[in-house]
Amino acid sequence: MTWSEMQPLLSQACWDTLYMVGWSTLIAVAGGLPLGILLVLTDRGGLLQNVVANKVIGQVVNVARSMPFIILIVALLEFTRAITGTTIGREAAIVPLAVGAIPFFARLVETAVREVDHGLVEAVQAMGGNTWTVVRKVLVPESLPSLIASTTTTIVALIGYSAMAGTVGAGGLGDIAIRYGYQRFESELMWITVAILAVVISLIQFAGDYAARSMHRRGGQSGAAPRLRLLKAATATSKTV
Repeated sequence: MTWSEMQPLLSQACWDTLYMVGWSTLIAVAGGLPLGILLVLTDRGGLLQNVVANKVIGQVVNVARSMPFIILIVALLEFTRAITGTTIGREAAIVPLAVGAIPFFARLVETAVREVDHGLVEAVQAMGGNTWTVVRKVLVPESLPSLIASTTTTIVALIGYSAMAGTVGAGGLGDIAIRYGYQRFESELMWITVAILAVVISLIQFAGDYAARSMHRRGGQSGAAPRLRLLKAATATSKTV
């Protein structure tokens, strides 16, 4: 196969992969962010402590995370058809990609939010802030660098998932690698596809790391967080006097 024949195939496959990963990332962040925060809030000592709810949510997340993606695609065929009207193509692939990524991202969010200084939460509560205020003014802004890193990790994982989705007709670079590189013995095309995936992942990882470092250098917080730290320091000073 000549380069002139490969180019249109690779261009369309790259676009399909970015389309699937982009939409599934948006859905994963929209679903995984509140789910991860809820896991923290409902845990022991959390602002919305509810051990039963926490165990149930945690178990659902664990089961969803433990399911191999290729099996998840098959298990969600009817659900995918009900939403998109088909089980083949990039639109259909977004459904299992998003469903598989939500619990994955939720656990990363949980880890990031747990790293936030609990003293800031107590300071907001001392000033009369409710749970929503704590989440909006402290938990999310303070964990933002870690959340960016978590999003980057999720995107990289989704690229791998999308390549796997290509084996069941979802399109994208994985479909090209299987259909042409493996089934038609076009090894050159397959290795070009592998190289493109490696470059895309490297660029995304670089951009995510740069954004996370930039947020970390700026403190990774909103304008309210520095004032909360000053309040915490002042409170600690007054207690020692």
